[in-house]
Amino acid sequence: MRTTLPAPRASVAQGSPRAVAQAGGLHPFGVFILLAGAFLPIMDFFITNVALPSIDAELHASASSLELVIAGYGVAYAALLVLGGRLGDRYGRHRIFLGALVGFISASLTCGLAPSVELLIGARIVQGATAALLIPQVLATFHHTLESERKARAVALYGATSGIAAVVGQLVGGLLVSADIAGTSWRPIFLVNVPIGVVVLLVSARIVPNTRSDQPVGVDLPGTVLFAATLTTLLIPLTEGHSLGWPWWTWAMFALAVVLGGITFVVEKRAERRGEIPLLPPSLLRLPSMSRGLLMVLAFSIGFGAFMFVFALTVQNGLHQDALHGGLAILPMALLFFAGSLLAPRLITRFGRATLAVGAVVQLAGLALLVTVIVEAWPHVSLWAMAVPLALAGAGQSMLFAGLFRSVLADVPAHLAGIGSGVLITLQQSGLALGVAALGTLYLALEPHSVPHAFAAVEYVQLAIIALLAVGVAALPRFTQASAREPVIDA
Repeated sequence: MRTTLPAPRASVAQGSPRAVAQAGGLHPFGVFILLAGAFLPIMDFFITNVALPSIDAELHASASSLELVIAGYGVAYAALLVLGGRLGDRYGRHRIFLGALVGFISASLTCGLAPSVELLIGARIVQGATAALLIPQVLATFHHTLESERKARAVALYGATSGIAAVVGQLVGGLLVSADIAGTSWRPIFLVNVPIGVVVLLVSARIVPNTRSDQPVGVDLPGTVLFAATLTTLLIPLTEGHSLGWPWWTWAMFALAVVLGGITFVVEKRAERRGEIPLLPPSLLRLPSMSRGLLMVLAFSIGFGAFMFVFALTVQNGLHQDALHGGLAILPMALLFFAGSLLAPRLITRFGRATLAVGAVVQLAGLALLVTVIVEAWPHVSLWAMAVPLALAGAGQSMLFAGLFRSVLADVPAHLAGIGSGVLITLQQSGLALGVAALGTLYLALEPHSVPHAFAAVEYVQLAIIALLAVGVAALPRFTQASAREPVIDA
């Protein structure tokens, strides 16, 4: 039975989490539980970075296989995100969240027990697919059950969670790999998802309402298949080309990716003309907050994904630090990112787009200083010497990251919440995977000649990206309150 309830007000957040959920609202503890559910899949994209040398040593993986351990997850994640949003809109976001969480826990267990790199890559692809079904439900539930400042704060906290999960993932990964629990080496980085995931599963089953869209749209199967094929044909040659010497088929796949991208655009445009809502609706993408913000999220994510990948390899393979110190190296960035994320919602509310510009400049200064330290002091670079630059980078990117997420979703109608959040995270995840595949390949090509200059080359690209973002934030629309629609929940 479907019942339409009024959009919950701030007062609905009072009372027990269970009672609030039964009334169609979301208690602050429910917000926390959903963020915890989102934390695991995002962390899992990055937690493998510090474990790559250990995986290589045990499973005898090639450099391209190690990239696929990360990029394979990213491709599946990006390709199915919008589909995940639509399934939640139609069948109930909480139902899809719980089912996807069960799948993610199972895939994590398989990753932790994998006896070969091939099975690990396969399980990572399944992990990415289930994560794609899980993540959109979080933002869509926020968008549908919260209002005004509570909604803005929850969306900002999601952006903060995404960034924190990235840097904490490498820290936790380093701790777990170095602990070598019962001789299991890298395996606990995946197995840790199981107990945490079960707790989130049991708690969220009781305190999160099962909202759905009152105007659900159908699944765009042609668009989903074409978009997935486009991403796959682009990322496979980027990942495998360098290690194989760029054979002819890698260039053929690049050409095919361009053709498939063009076909995808034409198919999606025709679908919308027929009155359907395609995977990536051109009308939704025409919203100023979406069109401009998504491009900036994509660019930011390319640089961020590449940085996390090459920094881990530089510290471990270049400076010969173990996984623990590789994880601890990123701690200053994690701490300042967390602190900045707590301040970001208030600063953005007060100063608007200027907060994003200042954040970009601070991140730019931190990354430039980090490159200088690594190149000038190599090979005698201490973790302490990198602490201040990393702290600056973390503080700056927390402001930029939270602001971009808030801007993109500012004008999305509530009944398209699942689609809007799915498109946003699709572009974010596509950027992360592209960063690892493209700039990671650049690093691996230059690393044999000079590790510090390989790191610097990648960071010069990221510095250019951040500089463009610092200027580009002026093109973002002013932050506005998204319209609230009445959520439909299961009684």
